[in-house]
Amino acid sequence: MSGLIGNDLQLWVGDIAEVCGTIIMAILQSNTATDTEQLQTGEKPGNSFALVALTSLFFLWGFITCLNDILIPYLKEIFSLSYTQAMLVQFCFFGAYFLVSLPAGFLLSRIGYQKGIVTGLAVSVIGCLIFIPAGRMETYALFLGALFILASGITILQVSANPYVAVLGKESTAASRLTMTQAFNSLGTTVAPQFGALLILPAAGVAAGAVGATSVEIPYLILAVALALLAIVFGYLKLPNIVSANRLPESEEISGSAWSHRHLVLGAVAIFLYVGAEVSIGSFLVNFIAEDSIAGLEESEAAFYISLYWGGAMVGRFAGALVMHYISAGKVLAICSIGSCLLLMITITGSGHLAMYAVLAVGLCNSIMFPTIFSLALAKLGTATSQGSGILCQAIVGGAVVPLLQGVLADQVGVQLAFVLPVFCYLYILYYGVIGHQPNKCA
Repeated sequence: MSGLIGNDLQLWVGDIAEVCGTIIMAILQSNTATDTEQLQTGEKPGNSFALVALTSLFFLWGFITCLNDILIPYLKEIFSLSYTQAMLVQFCFFGAYFLVSLPAGFLLSRIGYQKGIVTGLAVSVIGCLIFIPAGRMETYALFLGALFILASGITILQVSANPYVAVLGKESTAASRLTMTQAFNSLGTTVAPQFGALLILPAAGVAAGAVGATSVEIPYLILAVALALLAIVFGYLKLPNIVSANRLPESEEISGSAWSHRHLVLGAVAIFLYVGAEVSIGSFLVNFIAEDSIAGLEESEAAFYISLYWGGAMVGRFAGALVMHYISAGKVLAICSIGSCLLLMITITGSGHLAMYAVLAVGLCNSIMFPTIFSLALAKLGTATSQGSGILCQAIVGGAVVPLLQGVLADQVGVQLAFVLPVFCYLYILYYGVIGHQPNKCA
């Protein structure tokens, strides 16, 4: 299996190189936008250039986020942690979204979105570098601190890039556009488990005690260099100014606080539960597949299958970007929510490969959920769009809370039965897709 993982990793590296080549050619052929260009709701020549540049960020933060799914079983074995303790990895990482999102929004209002992106990348570099002393000192608390700082940088990037993509074109195609960029985020999450399985969970196996906490040094040092290079690139790029992008035509503009809009508030709950469910499932995949009643694989082998989970999300997002040109975003969201619930029920009640592939297939249903909820929740907010984006990014804290709760549940009833928690999350998302996303102000 280790040879298979290595071969597949080489194939993925080749695919990444091809994608990067395409992106570079698109940049060279695009029209360079000026700093003073003001975006409106229509398409402009510089928009394609900006989307290409931002896509690289979506890829990289997806890659970093998904490495947590490898870190969890790795640190669980190194430090002999319970499931609840191991889920502190996600608690610290996604907790940063809650604590940093609003300050990030304030920061962006002062320095602008482009400088905000550079700042986010710089903070992420610091977080990656802290993994080196954490590994050498073999201190779990320092690992958690490094994850929090790394996630703080990613949060600043999220608050900057998501609304940027949403307004780089017509409002009617915002969900499709966000879904497409999120597809490249999923490309990062698909590649990351194989990268981590090769460098963090080698064939010798964590359980065998052959690997120490220092094996995280090389992966995170590579990430630090990549992030630093991107920070330099974004420091010199000429991107459109997003200052006026939050304004709609006067006849359509809605005033007031984002909190006064019911669909935004309900959308924040949907983001909280979606991210929580998605992260919970990914966090438990290695341990679930390693169980004797499911596949009985070694952790280094089970890590390979995480790529199938996130790969399903990637395929679904590319397809969803096309589908939502013909089917309303709310309907697609509802259909995918139903699919997730059914697959998780098979996961809970089944065994062997049936249960394993059912939970992996949830990734396909997850595909369009985040960008769709995000764009539906921001619809018709007018000047409150920036505030709404900050609120939605705060709601990503669901990735900290729900996995921790599922960890507590897994310690009590086992990993398989604990998957009942994400089922309830998807039931709420079903409600949001059918009714909750309809724009109207709170009473």
